[in-house]
Amino acid sequence: MTTPIDRTGTPLVEMRDISIAFGGVKAVDRVSIDLYPGEVVGLLGHNGAGKSTLIKCLSGAYKQDSGDILINGEKVTINNPRDARAYNIETIYQTLALADNLDAASNLFLGRELVTPLGFVDEARMEAETRKIMGRLNPNFRKFAAPVKALSGGQRQSVAIARAVYFNARILIMDEPTAALGPQETRMVAELIQELKRQGLGIFLIEHDIHAVMNLCDRASVMKNGQLVGTVDVKDVTDDDILGMIILGKKPAKAA
Repeated sequence: MTTPIDRTGTPLVEMRDISIAFGGVKAVDRVSIDLYPGEVVGLLGHNGAGKSTLIKCLSGAYKQDSGDILINGEKVTINNPRDARAYNIETIYQTLALADNLDAASNLFLGRELVTPLGFVDEARMEAETRKIMGRLNPNFRKFAAPVKALSGGQRQSVAIARAVYFNARILIMDEPTAALGPQETRMVAELIQELKRQGLGIFLIEHDIHAVMNLCDRASVMKNGQLVGTVDVKDVTDDDILGMIILGKKPAKAA
């Protein structure tokens, strides 16, 4: 049983009245969502519903036409992914963006390598730091010397998550983290997400799979045709309730 989320304080993220249009078509139309420390919020909807576009305004891939983004209660401007990272926002895409031929440590520090005083890449320190962060996130991880292409899907997710957490992510955007994973691997990712929650991170989970949302998320926000149908507490609704929100665009009566 997960600990109830304290939503009395300041949210980690508030997206208020976000709108963005492409070629005159509103992809996102005045959508407001928020995220608290230690919380996982699932974003659902059909392809083209606007969920990925909305979250790309937070990750810096897109700039909204109107609306505000607040981080820890402060209004911020996010023009690009570098701005997002400066606010401790990290995105883990479905492709994971890992270099297949490199090991876990080299991937963790890719583009941000640790160096010795003489300017050489400090591989020993990078491996030590990787072991330390993996010890926190996934103590069963052992394949430090293997190229990541030799790792299972869940282990690859571990490396991608470790990279984000090592560089001080407080807000994590995850794109279908359990897609194409078997039951055991899915459990591993669920355990990783629980650990991140315990550490106070907030996670936006972009998902198509209602079962994954019911298992992994505290709240679910459903979008349809660029608008927010509603946000519900997962414990208060059924799979069918959420399916109804996605298909019919209506919030269940008991959660309205």
